[in-house]
Amino acid sequence: MVLKTFGWSFAVTALGLVAAVLFGGWTAFGIVAILSILEISLSFDNAVVNAGILKKMNAFWQKIFLTIGILIAVFGMRLVFPVVIVAVSAQLGPIEAVDLALSDKDRYQELVTDAHPAIAAFGGMFLLMIFLDFVFEDREIKWLTWLERPLAKLGKVDMLSVCIALIILLVSAITFATNAHQHGGAHVDKSSTVLLSGIAGLITYMIVGGLSGFFEDKLEEEEEREHEEEEKAERSGKPRTAVAMAGKAAFFMFLYLEVLDASFSFDGVIGAFAITNDIVLMALGLGIGAMYVRSLTVYLVRQGTLDEYVYLEHGAHYAIGALALILLVTIQYEIHELITGSIGVILIGASFLSSVRRNKALAAAEGNAGEKTEVSSGV
Repeated sequence: MVLKTFGWSFAVTALGLVAAVLFGGWTAFGIVAILSILEISLSFDNAVVNAGILKKMNAFWQKIFLTIGILIAVFGMRLVFPVVIVAVSAQLGPIEAVDLALSDKDRYQELVTDAHPAIAAFGGMFLLMIFLDFVFEDREIKWLTWLERPLAKLGKVDMLSVCIALIILLVSAITFATNAHQHGGAHVDKSSTVLLSGIAGLITYMIVGGLSGFFEDKLEEEEEREHEEEEKAERSGKPRTAVAMAGKAAFFMFLYLEVLDASFSFDGVIGAFAITNDIVLMALGLGIGAMYVRSLTVYLVRQGTLDEYVYLEHGAHYAIGALALILLVTIQYEIHELITGSIGVILIGASFLSSVRRNKALAAAEGNAGEKTEVSSGV
């Protein structure tokens, strides 16, 4: 099971490390290895959240997520995305931007760093909306009951998550963006850029998330209708429409997953510049890490881990909320990647331990109930 799920990740790791040695020797090997670990540690919460969405999709779309999806994740976000940032911010053509990335690495890093406020605002708002919509939903299973119960009651207010997100964006633009650091330590007003980018992130979430939710609801309605008319459909030999609906629902959920992955990758791409400004080594290291995140997502789905450890999804969403706020704070202040990664690991670890304790308590309760039944039967 492990080899089947992680086989491609192992293969890409071997190829990536060999390519690093051939490209820049053992120093490059070490850099790529460090970047891979960095990406995995920063994106573990991404895998947990992805698994919660991916388990609703059939085997075909899970394969699409692992094939086409990984091409988008590795080449799109880890290689093409930084070049696009440079091309847009410096008003260069794609070829010029690639040439700059390969020939003038310091200037390339400078341009990406200058574009960070816009990147952080877009990714921060997208992730913040995911967190807010999660905590404002009234769920049967609650992890931090003292916090989630009142938030679920507040969530009954229409558009509350959007209002809170916009308030946080406005505060961030006023507090951080007006004194954002330009390369070289100078201050520059980036408030308008942060506002526009943040609103773009919010709109992206509402469009992609709204469409995926819409088609998911349609799919559930269609499945209920099919269940009621199953015998009639089989006798008449009419084709089912659920496959078409599943395709639309799965497509928009896949699109949602890709935007989600993009938002998670922002901190990894920016953080990678603290280790190297070589775009080739960056793509190799982050690409290897992205492969493991993809494989881990599928592993969690196939093992039913989220169903067994019910608080994991809660911990991952709290990690998302923390990451969203960290991205907004990094508009002005630098936060070490160790802190960013540690917060996610701590929250998910705490939710895992809480899940284990819950499972033990339920097992003990069932055992006691069984003993009482046996005693009653004996009497």
